[in-house]
Amino acid sequence: MRVIIIGNGISGVIFSKTLRELDKKVEIDIFTKEKYHYYPRPNLIEFLAGRIPYDRIFAFSEDWYKEQNINIHLNKPVKTIHPDSQEIEQQNDKRGKYDKLLIASGSFSFVPPFKGVDKEGVFTFRTIDDAFKILEHLEGHQKVVIIGGGVLGLEIARALKSRGAAVEVVEFFDRLLPRQLDSQGASILKVQIEKMGIKVHLGMATEEVLGQKEMKGLRFKGGKELEADMSIVAAGVRSYINIAKESGLETDRGLVVNDYLQTTNPSVYGAGDVIQHKGRMYGIISAAFNQAQTAAYNIFGQEKKYEGTIPSNTLKVVGLSVASIGLVNPEEGNYEEFRKENREEGIYKKIVVQDGTIVGSIWMGTKEGVNEISRLISQKTNIKKWKESILKDNFDFSVL
Repeated sequence: MRVIIIGNGISGVIFSKTLRELDKKVEIDIFTKEKYHYYPRPNLIEFLAGRIPYDRIFAFSEDWYKEQNINIHLNKPVKTIHPDSQEIEQQNDKRGKYDKLLIASGSFSFVPPFKGVDKEGVFTFRTIDDAFKILEHLEGHQKVVIIGGGVLGLEIARALKSRGAAVEVVEFFDRLLPRQLDSQGASILKVQIEKMGIKVHLGMATEEVLGQKEMKGLRFKGGKELEADMSIVAAGVRSYINIAKESGLETDRGLVVNDYLQTTNPSVYGAGDVIQHKGRMYGIISAAFNQAQTAAYNIFGQEKKYEGTIPSNTLKVVGLSVASIGLVNPEEGNYEEFRKENREEGIYKKIVVQDGTIVGSIWMGTKEGVNEISRLISQKTNIKKWKESILKDNFDFSVL
């Protein structure tokens, strides 16, 4: 059997690794538009910050692919899929047959359509080449504004600050990390970030990049302006669905898959940032990992349902540990919320409880207890007796 994979991000590589573990003889080919082997995106941030050298970005050596008997075709993007004949077509019109196909084409940086976004000095950050371009421009341009106060935007801010740049962050919403934190936790995080010398602006919508050929600043809705000679847009991502859509596979915001990660063509599967499962798109590493493994099992007929992934991010945001697990901002329903904070030290703990069961948590500024809380959420443990004491620093999780 020959299996072709489109994309060499985490989904494509974990999928191929799992295939090889399940079957030593299956023929595996990865086609990617990238000219580099797989690299975890957190490593890319560390490289941008100057904390790791270039050769440590990559997860596996070139020899690993040879040892696993995985044929990887770098800088060889797939132009078209022909599901009826079970073929892929490359840019040079060369075709290749497959028995099963995984689309793991990932996502790309979304750039809002504000005026002047094409000026010199405006960047996105998604790839190694993006990092090289940013570092080259940074040498003569040290006043930077990051557009976006999510995880990526804050990590870029920290990285460039460590390179000596003067950095400001602009967020459209009224708080940082709007997907991972609540207002109380976000306000504590803002204090810690500004202690590092990174200025934060909330509730500001970018309208225009100022300057002639090169950017000289940014104008925001309401007329406020910030001076800058460099900006990185970190306003989220969008799925690479063009190939799938043009091939007649069902797409919406992402490539639509069923519980077995199959598309509307039974020989074509999907995993990672590109897919949409039960109307939901995850965009997190744990989901991409689970989906890749599930798809690999299903390709061999070992039926395994994808039940979804509990949203879980355990991050290092500007050097501060932040864990956001499950439902952290319930909008309606019978929920209880319990909190504990130490604003000076940047510590904030919160749990969300429904009918005695913990369904979500924010754990910031400390790692102690975060693994236990994550396990309680995944196992749907009833903590009714301890819901008001579980946030104490000396709580004994063994009682659960």
